[in-house]
Order: sequence, then structure tokens, then C-alpha cells
Amino acid sequence: MTNTHLNLTNFFHKKAKITTWFACLLFCINVASQETRNFQVFQFPSNMIPRIDGETDDWEIVPENYSVEMEQLWDDSGKHAEADLKNLDVTVKVGWVKGLNRLYFLYEAYDDYWDFSSSGLQNDTFELIVDADLSGGPFIDRFHPNKSLNIMDAYFSFHGVHAQNYHIFTPAKEKDWTMVWGSQPWIKDLPYANKAYNYNFKPGESGKLILEFWITPFDYAGNNPERAIKSILKENNSIGLCWAIIDYDDANNKQNNGFWNLSKEHTMYGNASYSLPFKLMPLEVSLKKEIEAKWRFKTINLKHRTVSFIDESIGDIQSWKWDFGDGLTSLEQNPVHQYKDAGKYVVILEIKGSKGTSKLSKVWDVAVK
Repeated sequence: MTNTHLNLTNFFHKKAKITTWFACLLFCINVASQETRNFQVFQFPSNMIPRIDGETDDWEIVPENYSVEMEQLWDDSGKHAEADLKNLDVTVKVGWVKGLNRLYFLYEAYDDYWDFSSSGLQNDTFELIVDADLSGGPFIDRFHPNKSLNIMDAYFSFHGVHAQNYHIFTPAKEKDWTMVWGSQPWIKDLPYANKAYNYNFKPGESGKLILEFWITPFDYAGNNPERAIKSILKENNSIGLCWAIIDYDDANNKQNNGFWNLSKEHTMYGNASYSLPFKLMPLEVSLKKEIEAKWRFKTINLKHRTVSFIDESIGDIQSWKWDFGDGLTSLEQNPVHQYKDAGKYVVILEIKGSKGTSKLSKVWDVAVK
């Protein structure tokens, strides 16, 4: 080969590498720009927690802007350029309740062909990824960074531990409602999860399915539930969620007819970095009380019986009055009080504002020795 040929060959190799690199860069930029999307998790009031019965009436208070619909998904299998709602139409809403570390889901789907006659994985599926602490990164055995690790060791120590994958069958017939993809199948049962279906079609028919369920997210969920650490859900924090709809349309064809992904990265099913942020929203204004007294306390000095009182009241508040139960009071919003004598006290907070008054007493919660 002449020097000219060598130079040309090197030139085209370098050009190909640069072109490939540039294409990859553009793809990454495009993915990053797409994944600036963010979503919301509706907060249910504590007296309106959804019943898991497969009915949608509990969810009527959820505004439409909380819905994630087909227009947000894309078929990354390449079989469909865009969604055909006559073929498949799915809406998902996500909720939470302050104080409960649970995520509630309402899954409503129309399909022109429901495929669920197989006992195995070939089943219309809602594949859900949960990374509640946004730790990110791979979480399935074959993505383990230590490639020398035995695959089953990786499965039991790593797969589904810091993020979870629920392979939910829609519907589940003569099989468990979901395959938990990992070594912790206990997370799909009470007291960690619950579900209910509502449908009236047979395999191969069209129709609408309603699936209502809740799950418990975990920061650590190994194969031993005694070692598990639940995720703590806090108002205004974001969590990582993602899902895909796997649509089968032929019981005799093992290939699916679409993998409708919320993420722009196909491997989101095993890498939590490709999930999307869902913000745990405060109560909607229409569901809040206009004024409500709330408070908590913290003992800051046991020896001197010193207690800090923290106001958490709701509404337009103009004045506070604390009765510490020992004959002393305070007009401060967040007072610190020192008790002279040991005892168990009834402490009362009364607030006043433009919308009226509210009072909250706690009987013997405050105890000092």
C-alpha cells in the first residue's frame, strides 16, 4: 500500500471517529435536553387516602396537570413513530400522603388487544422504576461495575437494592401481580404494597383496564427485609421515577408491539440515572384548611427541663398564644420554655388570623423529669 493510500485511510478513519464522536455528542445533548422534563406527585389529604379497590372516584380530586399521558412516551423499539390512541392509550397519575412513605398509582389503559394468556413474561406490562432518594446509577446485576463479580452474587447484593423495578402485569391472570426484578420479592406484598384491578375483557379482546396500587420505596432493599431502609418522602422534595408500557398484540408472537418509554434512554429499566424527577407536591390550595393550629416540640436540655416549641400552623396567622400547662404562657411564634418542676403537661397553642381562630392541645405529650 502506498503512503498516499495509508494517508487517505488514516484520514477517513479519523474522520469516521470524529463523525461518530460528534453524533454521540449530539445524541447526548438531545437526551439531556429531553430529560429536563419534570413531573408532579399529587398530595392526598390524610382524610382522603385512596382506597385500593380499582375504582377511580378517589382520584377525581387530582387535577389533570398531574396526568402523564401517551404524548409523554415514545416507542424506543422503533415500531411506531407516534402513539395511535386507537391501539393503546395509557394515563398514569401518582400520589402520596404526607407522613406515609408510600407512592400511590392510578393506571388507566385502553388496548385494542390485551395479551395476558401466557404464564411467563409475555404479558402486557407496566414496568415501573423507583429511585426515591435520587441516588442514580445502575442497579441490575449485568450492569454491576465490577465485571469480575459472579452474576448471582451481583444479583443478591446489588440488583434492585438502591432502586427498584416492578414488572407489573396488566392484567395479572393466574400469576402474581408483579415480578419484582431483583432478590427482594417481599416488597410486592403487604405491608409493603397493595393492588386492585378492574376490567371485564378476555385475552385477545379490547377494552379498558384500571389498576390501582401503592408501593413502598426503599433506599436499601436487599433480600432480607429486616435490613431494609424505607425512603422518607418529604414535601417539595423530588424523587426519581420512570416507566415503560410493554404492549403485546399477539399471543403467538413473542415480540412486543411497542416499548413505550417515559425516558429517552432505553436502559432506564436498569439505570436509575435515566429516571425523571417527580416533585412531592404540597396540598392543593383548595384542599387546605383556611386556618389550622399545628405544632411540635423538642426537648433541648434534659437536665434543665428546657423545651423548644415549633409552630407548624397553616393559614394567614397574626397572633400566637402558648399555654405551657404550668401556669406560664408566651406570645412568641416559636418559644423556648424551661419547666421548673418535673411532670406531664397539657400544652395548648391558640392562633388567630384573618380567617378565624384555631386551637390545638396535646395532653401529656410534653413530659420532663
